[in-house]
Amino acid sequence: MRTQELLERPHSIDVPEEMQGSVYRHQGITYGSKKFYIESYGCQMNFSDSEIVASILDKEGYSSTSDIFESDLVLVNTCSIREKAEETIRKRLEYFRQVKKTNKNMMVGVLGCMAERLKKSLLEQEQLVDIVVGPDAYRDLPNLISGATDGQRQINVLLSREETYADISPVRLDSNGISAFISIMRGCNNMCSFCVVPFTRGRERSRNAHSIVDEARNLFEKGYREVTLLGQNVDSYNWKSDSGEESVNFAGLLEMVARVNPLLRVRFSTSHPKDITDEVLYIMARHENICKYIHLPVQSGNSRVLELMNRTYDADWYRQKIDRIYEIMPDCAVSSDIIAGFCTETEEEHQESVAMIDYSRYTMSYMFYYSERPGTPAAKKLTDDVPMEVKIRRLNEIIERQRAVSTELNKQDEGKEYKILIDGLSKKSDRQMKGRTSQNKVVVFDIHPGYHIGEYAMVRITGSNAATLFGEIIPSAI
Repeated sequence: MRTQELLERPHSIDVPEEMQGSVYRHQGITYGSKKFYIESYGCQMNFSDSEIVASILDKEGYSSTSDIFESDLVLVNTCSIREKAEETIRKRLEYFRQVKKTNKNMMVGVLGCMAERLKKSLLEQEQLVDIVVGPDAYRDLPNLISGATDGQRQINVLLSREETYADISPVRLDSNGISAFISIMRGCNNMCSFCVVPFTRGRERSRNAHSIVDEARNLFEKGYREVTLLGQNVDSYNWKSDSGEESVNFAGLLEMVARVNPLLRVRFSTSHPKDITDEVLYIMARHENICKYIHLPVQSGNSRVLELMNRTYDADWYRQKIDRIYEIMPDCAVSSDIIAGFCTETEEEHQESVAMIDYSRYTMSYMFYYSERPGTPAAKKLTDDVPMEVKIRRLNEIIERQRAVSTELNKQDEGKEYKILIDGLSKKSDRQMKGRTSQNKVVVFDIHPGYHIGEYAMVRITGSNAATLFGEIIPSAI
């Protein structure tokens, strides 16, 4: 893989624990007199937050549009995890500033993590935006918009110990009508030395369990057949009622959502290795509709580096957790996050990360070289001393090892039969459909009479590559 490719894109098709910078463009039906355009960078949490923002704006008479030139309000939901993400967002903001020259009434706002971290720079020094809104201040958007209309730049980046947006029904943006995200908690109490999330999203607080179940039930009644429960660390979910008489941990919540309907698939992301429990694993094994897939970020395969990262476990402990997952659920798939070239990482320590891919049998990984983020403990206390060319070479080696393991694991699926939730047409052919296994593997297969998007089908796997399974529907198997 070329060096430029490594610098320009993340090496996976989904979302890592530490929320790397992919971009989603949200499009919707336009109606009404006021229109907003929104882009979301980073993680599924950001995507979910944009749906909350859309709901708030909907009540103010705004509708979403895919045409930036007809927008009254342009919003960018930002990610601060990697320097590349921030560079991309700055370029977009510069572009929006040019658009404003032809649409002087258009307002530009920055939401999310980068908004909180770079509030003064964006608002005062560079004057790229009219509004800056942190992750806990979305309810204040109507007031901020009103203030900005009068020509005054507006800001609210206050963090909250209570805000969960539990009472807001998200407007589903770019939805396929089959899969949806449900945010179950906000913030993070883990102080991984490389991560800005605790500083941009605040402390953990768990959403009312019954509101989560109600949202899942409402989605099912609207035709959705899969929900993903979201949190920076879902396994630390712990809701208690105001009276203190009721409490629900993550295992309990998982089972509550699974019981909404056996036809509703349940996924979750992300797990922290120190918090995922046997109780969660047994609940997963007990319910067929809880997908047999766990994203369990290791970050490094070396214990010394893990200690520098403040991950609160060592490599042996992590391997024991992997063993336990496969012991309780032999058919479970595990994926991971891996950082190449963290501060002071040696060549031998890097090779331990490569070896962890083999040991854990990851079906896929989110793989990045270390990007120092200002304000984090690592930036304050550690030296980013691994040369960029070494980081990229190590990342290349990790990618190649993961590709080989993914190819091997997918090859082992050939000849097997899986229950697939059909979620759309193939990106490469309108004569083929696609869906995912319980293990989160994408399967592509020819359209078959009588099977439609949003339905389940049994599919026999006939071929594979490193990223995709190929198969054929087995008629009347379900």
